[in-house]
Amino acid sequence: MFLVVLVASECVDLIKHTLIVFFSYQSLNSLWFCLSHIMGGVCNPKGVFMLRRNILLTSLAVLIPNFVLASEQTKTLKIGVTAGLHAQILEQVLPIAKKNGLNIKIVEFQDYVQPNAALAAGDLDVNIFQTKPFLDAANRDRGYDLVPVGETITFPMAFYSKKYSNLSDLPNKSTLGIPNDPSQGGRALILLASQGLIKLKDSKNLLSSPLDIVSNPHHYNIIELEAAQLPHSLSDLDAAAINGNYASAAGLNPSKDGILIEDPNGPYVNHIVVRAQDKNQPWVKPLIQSYQQPQIHDFILKTFKGAVIPAF
Repeated sequence: MFLVVLVASECVDLIKHTLIVFFSYQSLNSLWFCLSHIMGGVCNPKGVFMLRRNILLTSLAVLIPNFVLASEQTKTLKIGVTAGLHAQILEQVLPIAKKNGLNIKIVEFQDYVQPNAALAAGDLDVNIFQTKPFLDAANRDRGYDLVPVGETITFPMAFYSKKYSNLSDLPNKSTLGIPNDPSQGGRALILLASQGLIKLKDSKNLLSSPLDIVSNPHHYNIIELEAAQLPHSLSDLDAAAINGNYASAAGLNPSKDGILIEDPNGPYVNHIVVRAQDKNQPWVKPLIQSYQQPQIHDFILKTFKGAVIPAF
């Protein structure tokens, strides 16, 4: 950064000239050091030029507060996301956030466990990848104190199959894969129950597990796998429930390839999540505003064509 100070020459041969002196400085301390030497007489009337004290004081009164303000307004945030769509969308948010005084560093994860662990440990400032039911389960099971502060997108879950093109084609005793975490696994079971394919103890329990199935008339063999592995396991399964981000990474679109798709207006909106102690930090609102911009909304609709739905 360069500070430009106008100086008036006291020398006869330079009386009609104005010099511009550029100070390159890295901190206020070094700036003060330079200026104190100049004002203290290192450059005096007998020299080539002298900086007048009133010019310096006026410059300092204007420039130093702005220097401090700029430093205070720039906040670097480490934001964890799952690889794929979340990362792709956040890349679009970066220039908007920068204008709002936020410097975002994206940290990508390949699973659903580590982003919350890293946030709780203080290795991240924010994560953006999860639904409220998933967050509630993580807080309860792992003792985290994480809170949602803003809505982002919805990934409609769907069942996909490489063997059958319609839900009605699934034979009895089919092997169905679902995510092995409580929130997403329950989401898949509720989707099956919504079509009468199974019956749950409580169809409104978002954390239902295979143990909560009270009726399975088609005798489906329901197995739980890591969410990220489900797209790669389709060849070995009759069908699988795959989250939108992993489906997209595998080239699957729920509206085109899914044989059973959930209603996008359910409780599975993804959230911007922070530690509870940080929810009122001054950078939270600018971050939410940076994400929930019309241009981000339009980018999501145009780019993902129904595979992702903006929640703002």
